[in-house]
Amino acid sequence: MKLMFATRPSALARWQTQWVMAALRKIQPDLECEERVITTQGDRVLDKPLPEIGGKGLFTQELESELLSGAVHCAVHSLKDLPVENPDGLTIGCIPARGEVRDALVSAKGYTLSTLPEGASVGTSSLRRAAQLLALRPDLHTPPLRGNVDTRLRKALEGRYEAIILAGAGLTRLGLDQHVTEWLALDVMLPAAGQGALAVQCRADDQSALNLLAVLEDDSARKAVTAERAFLSGLGGGCAVPVAALGQMIREQSGEIRLTGLVISPDGKKAIRVVGQGTNPQKLGTELAQRARWDGANEILAPFSIL
Repeated sequence: MKLMFATRPSALARWQTQWVMAALRKIQPDLECEERVITTQGDRVLDKPLPEIGGKGLFTQELESELLSGAVHCAVHSLKDLPVENPDGLTIGCIPARGEVRDALVSAKGYTLSTLPEGASVGTSSLRRAAQLLALRPDLHTPPLRGNVDTRLRKALEGRYEAIILAGAGLTRLGLDQHVTEWLALDVMLPAAGQGALAVQCRADDQSALNLLAVLEDDSARKAVTAERAFLSGLGGGCAVPVAALGQMIREQSGEIRLTGLVISPDGKKAIRVVGQGTNPQKLGTELAQRARWDGANEILAPFSIL
């Protein structure tokens, strides 16, 4: 059998796709896998901050179109980039074991969050990161930082910013984590829903692909990210809003999850943090989103027109 994979052109997207293909071939040596590189809107438009581009699926729509057309069997995504609603006809065939969930600070001068000089520029592509930074250090500037991992890292090492913040998973997967100046603690920088996890998408009626992908499924990762994405969905949000969430398995046998959710104003001055536990990830995420709304999330998110 042969599986055709859609992938974005970045080094990280290619690495993630090739990792999935290698994992499948290790289990089924006679399986043929091939990549088809597809450029998305998020890859093409690099001169604007993500919130200005607008819309959901900036890094996924073109790949999903190829899936729906039957041109490819699978698409490997960073789960945090995947909209919470699957298009009709598509499904997440598997979520493998999760990677690093933390964000990382990189500084050519070796600064940490506490030692950055007053008024320093910290580049980031995320409202979520910028808001949490400003909550701790309101003196900082958070200019937009676009490009793939390699490009953003190069800008930091060239000193264009005093520091930048990146998802740690991308750095570790590409073998670039030696450049990390500080791993940001989860109580300092809560990650995006799904951060560090991969999602392999396929057609819902492609039983052959579903059977193959099932061998890579990690039940704990699936439950944790399901709770996180239910929280995001309950707030009507996408990947370009100041919302963070992290699900953690606390009792493997019972399947109990602890979920922490955060809605924070872009200036970092108002933050709503909710925490809960449960065994039903969808219900847990939905209930915490409702609690966040009661606590004032609607007011914070109203400017984003998602509620």
